[in-house]
Amino acid sequence: MIDDRLADLVAPLRAAPDRSAILLDVDGTLAPITRHASETAVPEPTREVLRALAGRFALVACVTGRRAVEARRIVGLDGLEYVGNHGTEALRRGATEPDVRPEVAAWEPRVREVAEGLLAGSERARELGVRLEDKGPIQALHWRGATDEDEADAVVAALGARAEEAGLALHRGRMVLELRPPVAFDKGVAVRWLLGDAGLDAGLFAGDDRTDVDGFRALRELRDAGTLTHAVCLAATDDESPAAVAEAADASVPGPDGVRDLLAALVAP
Repeated sequence: MIDDRLADLVAPLRAAPDRSAILLDVDGTLAPITRHASETAVPEPTREVLRALAGRFALVACVTGRRAVEARRIVGLDGLEYVGNHGTEALRRGATEPDVRPEVAAWEPRVREVAEGLLAGSERARELGVRLEDKGPIQALHWRGATDEDEADAVVAALGARAEEAGLALHRGRMVLELRPPVAFDKGVAVRWLLGDAGLDAGLFAGDDRTDVDGFRALRELRDAGTLTHAVCLAATDDESPAAVAEAADASVPGPDGVRDLLAALVAP
């Protein structure tokens, strides 16, 4: 069950699913945050709701910081679209490989070289358990589960400063620092990529982290420009959620369970 305010917010989407899009972050929104990123999985009850959504709504897509292929593995459904690496690549329904923006792909060797060199050169980072996730043109330093998470945060911040000196861009999330190409992209780019020419009327974007605020902003800009007539920005919150996410959203729900309840209400009889 959802409260009356939430029901009112999503009523235009529920009334016209064939003209509406559902855009969803994965980690912390569809799947619970885990100690190690490799352990993340979308629960089967949520997967069942996503199947129902995909059968009713014009577009259901996952917009994630993970690689698109990895996101599809975690979600476990082929009937959705997946925009990965914060808008740098898109895995369309039925495709086996994602389309990658060429200006981003060109930076992949350099970003990987810098990231691997920084971690290899920091014995303390390795001792603390800082891990490097290879996301192609994005390399992510994780320290959730480090032996001292506060010290690891400081060590990674220092590595990030060196990455900036090497010409890379940084983006911080929940115990993760991404080293990125100096090319403009974020989840707002992903939202525009998905909806700019889709010819739809309404959209919902749900997320839990700072990167999702870019998606909120883009959705509202499409509404304000007249591309959409209705936009809903939903925060999935828990004790670790940055305050900025809830502040930027139209409404908040308690983590992945709250997101699942809202999505279930969209397909309920």
